[in-house]
Amino acid sequence: MGKRSRWLLWMVVAVGVVGVVATGSNGGAGEGEGKGKVLEPVVTRIAFGSCANQSAPQPIWNAIIDFDPQVFIWLGDNVYGDTKRPFKLFGKERTFGPWKNAPRFIPSSPKELESRYLKAKSNPGYSRLRHTTQVIGTWDDHDYGLNDAGKEFGGKITNQKLLLDFLDEPQDSPRRKQEGVYTSYMFGPVGRQIKVILLDTRYHRDPLRSDGSVLGSSQWTWLEKELNGPKSAITIIGSSVQVISNLSATTRPLFSLESWGRFPKERNRLFKLIADTKREGVFFISGDVHFGEISRYDCATGYPLYDVTASGLTQAVEKAVPHVFSLIVRFVAWLTPTTMRVISKNCRFRSCTYGQPNFGAIEIDWSTAPVTLKLEVKDIVGYPVTGVKFSLVELQSRGSVPSVKAGEHRRHCSLEVNLRWMIKYRLAILFYCSVSALLLAMIGLAYAATLAFRLFLHKCKLD
Repeated sequence: MGKRSRWLLWMVVAVGVVGVVATGSNGGAGEGEGKGKVLEPVVTRIAFGSCANQSAPQPIWNAIIDFDPQVFIWLGDNVYGDTKRPFKLFGKERTFGPWKNAPRFIPSSPKELESRYLKAKSNPGYSRLRHTTQVIGTWDDHDYGLNDAGKEFGGKITNQKLLLDFLDEPQDSPRRKQEGVYTSYMFGPVGRQIKVILLDTRYHRDPLRSDGSVLGSSQWTWLEKELNGPKSAITIIGSSVQVISNLSATTRPLFSLESWGRFPKERNRLFKLIADTKREGVFFISGDVHFGEISRYDCATGYPLYDVTASGLTQAVEKAVPHVFSLIVRFVAWLTPTTMRVISKNCRFRSCTYGQPNFGAIEIDWSTAPVTLKLEVKDIVGYPVTGVKFSLVELQSRGSVPSVKAGEHRRHCSLEVNLRWMIKYRLAILFYCSVSALLLAMIGLAYAATLAFRLFLHKCKLD
């Protein structure tokens, strides 16, 4: 055999070995381990999003495709599978008010939910993305089956299969045998690996206001194993609800949002687990709330923890109100007290939240020394509305966790729930003062009108 023939033979063998490594590393490393495929080449762009109503126009896919991500991550409410009933103050079925006697949301049948998934999957923009990008994901309440639902929801077993079908999960995947859709993936070659951990915050979650469990014992055991597993340069933890921000502490009693902050023991356990496993390069991505923002917490693991919230692809708070009220929504967002939100002059609005359709974008520049990350929320045409850029070394432990003394408040360290009550409840105070002023003004006008009418009658009698 000549030198050229031997060279060609070695090339064929080498290509075969690479092919085996690329396709055979899907790891059945344990319960919840997903496709786990090590991708080549290096992953530099990841997009993510949530809250996509299958019946609404979805032009945002064009911007996501233009971003050219190698991976797209669904963070829940991938479809709206439950049915929202109209507001009814009176009648036999009242869905609003203190005399409410009927649920506002009701679950759909499995057949109806399946048809909604098929409609979402056939969207032209999303179909184009699926042909060029690896799509992975988890769920939130509306695709889980019912608004704000947790472990008590009876349709979760059937709906788990429907979600995994939507995500094209292999029929022999461990995700189809476990309780919950949590999973993990490893992307990229050694030294430039990105681990993506997707949590299930629905299947095992205890009721709101219980301060019980979010993940359940089996998922906690799995998560500890994942964080103690092989190291990666970057670890992205996907949660359908916000991890860092806890705006409900400052918006109640007017309204509340779901978040890990509603389960403080569980959130502390999550932070402690990251610190105890000495996992570096960790940040969160989340959805659910129908606006985009970036939060940061410096007092948990010895390095800043970021949470990039992208919500939603179609559903957004400013779309839920008439356009003329958009400025009021932005004013309320700016006025809402927050200790965790990243505030920057580069934000589209002063509040550094964005209430129009949006998606999240992660860019990693592996060519720089040190490696740099750019985390952004982008609008419907792909322009950034808020973002942060930093070197990967900033997500390495500095040995000690900063602390805050009692009565002190430090940005990105003091939780919203610990704010002084005058600050924490200023939205409610402003609202109730405004309502009171309006009622007093109406009473005053009514009294003035009554006096004027009496004077008019008296004058008529004199005449």
